[in-house]
Amino acid sequence: MTVSRAEYCVIACADAWRGDGEVLASPMGLIPSLGARLARLTFSPDLLLTDGEALLVRPDGTVEGWLPYRDHLALVAGGRRHVMMGASQLDRYGNQNISCIGDRSRPARQLLGVRGAPVNTLNHPTSYWVPRHSPRVFVERVDMVCGVGYDRVPPGSAPFHRIPRVVTDLAVLDFATPDRSMRLASLHPGVTVERVRAATGFPLAGGDDVPHTREPTAEELRIVREVLDPDGAREREVR
Repeated sequence: MTVSRAEYCVIACADAWRGDGEVLASPMGLIPSLGARLARLTFSPDLLLTDGEALLVRPDGTVEGWLPYRDHLALVAGGRRHVMMGASQLDRYGNQNISCIGDRSRPARQLLGVRGAPVNTLNHPTSYWVPRHSPRVFVERVDMVCGVGYDRVPPGSAPFHRIPRVVTDLAVLDFATPDRSMRLASLHPGVTVERVRAATGFPLAGGDDVPHTREPTAEELRIVREVLDPDGAREREVR
């Protein structure tokens, strides 16, 4: 059965929540949302999904509980949330920028703003989804630090700080290195190591022998195609 690049991305995003247990999954974007819902329906049944306001929901969007704001903040501050955010820029240590491009006192382009990125990254696991892997996103130094990377957290100062993975349209990256610099963890089928390195604005850790992103099971494909995204919107996000 042919698996599309978008479906490999959904699988890679789903695996970000593998083994998390009962935490609040907060995916931002279509592919991460499909991944979180797939994880809930398969290997991570204890995941909590939210409508983004005050309700806990099932993968089909029906209500299963109430999540008042005070309880939401308790999950955030206590490491019981795992968010997958976007990034306009990321550097080798996982520092993220979603605020501006250029000098922040006179930016060439204004973006979303810092928003909740510092709180997210310092208080609970934070992964990233990048639908277009390019040197414009993966930069040597971000123009402004919004999400906090490994090189900016003193040991022991943020016990819940963790960046499990970065998923892109080309590959999966992580920080499983001695100095916590970004590593090429897996390639989506059809992508080469050379292509990923050329699309990254800094040297990636890891050698040339990089495994492929895992294959989805037949049941996972059925759920994605027939239950979660029968209209195929995922194919419009990843070319």
